[in-house]
Order: sequence, then C-alpha cells, then structure tokens
Amino acid sequence: MKSVDEKYQTIIEKNTFYFFNPVFEEKYEGYLNSIKETLLVLKNEIENEGLKKAQFERLIGEKENGLRALLALTGFSNEYLKRLTTVIRVVNNQELSNLVFKDKWCEDESAEQIKEWSDEKIQKMLTVNEYFRKGIVNIFFEGSTIPFLSNTIPLFELKKLSISKLKFDIPAMIDTLIRYKEKGSYSGMKEKNPETLIESLLDNLHIPFEKGDLKELIENAPATKRTMDFIIPNKKNPRIIVESSFLVTTSSGQGDKSKTEISIDSLIKEHYPKAKFMGFIDGIGWYVRKGDLKRMVAAYEDVFTFHKEELERFKNLLKDTINNE
Repeated sequence: MKSVDEKYQTIIEKNTFYFFNPVFEEKYEGYLNSIKETLLVLKNEIENEGLKKAQFERLIGEKENGLRALLALTGFSNEYLKRLTTVIRVVNNQELSNLVFKDKWCEDESAEQIKEWSDEKIQKMLTVNEYFRKGIVNIFFEGSTIPFLSNTIPLFELKKLSISKLKFDIPAMIDTLIRYKEKGSYSGMKEKNPETLIESLLDNLHIPFEKGDLKELIENAPATKRTMDFIIPNKKNPRIIVESSFLVTTSSGQGDKSKTEISIDSLIKEHYPKAKFMGFIDGIGWYVRKGDLKRMVAAYEDVFTFHKEELERFKNLLKDTINNE
C-alpha cells in the first residue's frame, strides 16, 4: 500500500490541471461557430436592409439555434426568458398582452394549472405559432417601454431589451460583454437579497434582531435544527422567528425545503411556544410549484411576500407584537 507521501506525489506530479474531452470540445466549438455565423449573417442583413422585426421572426422561427443567437446578442439568458414567458402567462396586463399577442397563443389556464414551459415547448411554439414568435420578438424590441415590465424586471435585465443591441451597435455590444462578465458578481451582491428589505424595515423601526441557531434546538434537535434568518428580538427570548425564501428558479429541492420547514415549525412549537413562526415566500419559482408552495405555507403561522402592501402588513404585525410585550 502506498504511503501518504507517495499518493500526495502522484497528484502533484501527474496533475492534468484542466480536464477536457477533445471530442466534446470540437463538437461544442461547432455549436458556438454556428451561432456566430448565424449572427454574422443577421448583421449583414440588417446593414443592407435596415432593422426589421421580420428578420428576427425568421431567425427564431427557422434557424435551429436562432433563439440562442438572439439571446447571445442581447445577453438575455435562456432561464430568464423562460421565467418571463411564465410571468406573461400569469399576469393580466392589457398592454403587455397586446404586445405579445397573448390571446393568439396562450390557452386559458387557472393559477393551479400553470407550470413552467420547457425549452422544447418554447422552441416548438416558436416554430408553429407565428403570434408567439412575433410576441417574443416584440419583447426584445419594445419590452422596456411597457410599464409593467419596467416595474417588474430588474434594471440589470431590462437594459438587455434594447434596439441598439439588435442593431449590433458597438456600445451596445460592449454593454452585453460587461453584463455577461458581471452577472455572477451582480447576482451575489447582498443588496440583491430580498432579506435586506426585512433588515431595513427592522432597523427603521428600531427593533432588534439576531440571526443563527436557537439554543434549545441545538441541544434537543441538533440533526434537524437550522439557522434562522431573523430572530426577534433575540435568541434568548424569541417572539417572532422569520424565514425568507425568494425563488426565481424551480427545482426539486423546493419539496425538501417545504418538508424541512414543517419539521422546524414543530420544534419551535415544542421548545418556544410563545414564538410566532413567520415566512416570507415570494418569486415566480414558488408560483409555478403549487404543490410545494402549499406544503411550504403550512409550516408558518402567517406568510408574507415582498410586495409593499405585505411589507406594511408585516410592519403592523411587528408593532402589535412588540407593543404588547
């Protein structure tokens, strides 16, 4: 049997540094080149004929990688487009509905029926339904002028819906590069976390809070306890315990999260019977996972979203609870 030093030396001396599969790399390079050539042909067409919506309708309706090319040009991610498609199906905003010809492609669906479309479903709709195709193109041409979208989509993403990008303007292309590069940093910023709204609300009301583990749960349920987002006013004497879950994506993990919260609710009732367990649950990710959402809300005494009216309702709850101490 090799010694620890021999095994250590194996890793140091035989390290490949970066793994790559040459066959896969060549295949994927072909895919990237296809998107590049598609965009170059489009650029040439726009330079010769001027910018027209019909050019992009043909792009996403006829080209295999047409939608990917449009997304690459604007920096709008495929996942964000899927979320936006869901939002369009969910809301009843007349100006937005008219822009995307919603009545021509969107079936009547109850809130319970709405589920996120797959990539395959979206691509099929682009191929077979001209109005869905026109609607998606209109989003990229005029989406930033719709008040509902400008009030719903973060400015970082809204700026990607720009005619300048569709014209291949150099400053717009530089903007796309910058947003690609900074997307990870932007997403990871503390200010992007909706929990900062709760923190600001508590600070403005001069209500103390702590975060972390509750002593009784550490001692009595170390395997199932979890770190709490907000413990008001403190861990020693909690009166309100708040958990926050804002999801813009969907995943199978949402089911596990809802089960965890139910078990935490039972522990809090047992060890901190005077505390209220509250939840902030929001985002399109929860909207389209109704089963998980119902299980999730069952864990809390009350739930809130980050809508301004809900934040005001939470503020009133805090005042009532603290004043009655």
